[in-house]
Amino acid sequence: MAVFHSMISVTGYTLVTVAALLWYGTGRQPLAPAYVFVRSLLASPKYLFVFVSLVAILLVNKYEMKLEELLPVHYNLTSALSGWEGSWQGALQRALRSDWLTFVSSYFYLILLQAVLVASIGIYTFYGNLRLYYAFSVAILLNYLIAVPFFLFVPVNEAWSVSPSIHFLILQTFPNFETEYRQLSGLNNCFPSLHTSISVTMALIAARSGNRRWAWFTAANAAIILFTIFYLGIHWFTDMIGGLCLAVFVSWAGLKIGDRLARSPSGAAEEKRESERKWLTATSRSTGS
Repeated sequence: MAVFHSMISVTGYTLVTVAALLWYGTGRQPLAPAYVFVRSLLASPKYLFVFVSLVAILLVNKYEMKLEELLPVHYNLTSALSGWEGSWQGALQRALRSDWLTFVSSYFYLILLQAVLVASIGIYTFYGNLRLYYAFSVAILLNYLIAVPFFLFVPVNEAWSVSPSIHFLILQTFPNFETEYRQLSGLNNCFPSLHTSISVTMALIAARSGNRRWAWFTAANAAIILFTIFYLGIHWFTDMIGGLCLAVFVSWAGLKIGDRLARSPSGAAEEKRESERKWLTATSRSTGS
């Protein structure tokens, strides 16, 4: 049941999903939040700096495997950290395995994680919630800054590669995963689970947004992703615990730092402009102009 054939198809599904999420989170056609995002980049140096910093750390993660080649380690901590777990993921797969569940799990693992990340930036920017934009961006940035050293110096292998009773189910939907996607995610980059930490971080930040639809969706997204990391045969329970701890810390730190950035003179001026824009938009709608 191959659905994803290359990174091009993954990118295509992601773009369509981002558009749908922007519509769901804002109630407007996707070009509206996209326009506000571009305008914010051009109007606010601070907004631009935070966004560029976020993109930069994502690029660092993309080339993390090249860093591994420059900083090789000659040990593996899979048994030490996760050996006590056995092969319980295999039992989970045998009990629940089906084509539709594998497809849904793969979609959330490959597409929804990054689509929700992109859409969150657009939604918070569209509503002029700069505190959450800064908090969200800083939290995601901290996720990678903290996780990458673990990937470099605390190597833990994916579950399917350790136990023959655990299957790498994502290959059913993305047969070329090892050649197309593996360069973005090393076989021993398991601890902590970034899929756990990022999805839970997005849910924790969204819970402070006042957008109930978006908060509920991101919470459901995080819960499903926590299931997929085990069902697809990728992560250990220990990885999830590490990811949860990381998510709680970076969300707390992101909210603190985001609040300070928004309270600075330039941040206050940006929020005032966005509030005026929202008031004008609401007024124009109510008068029918």
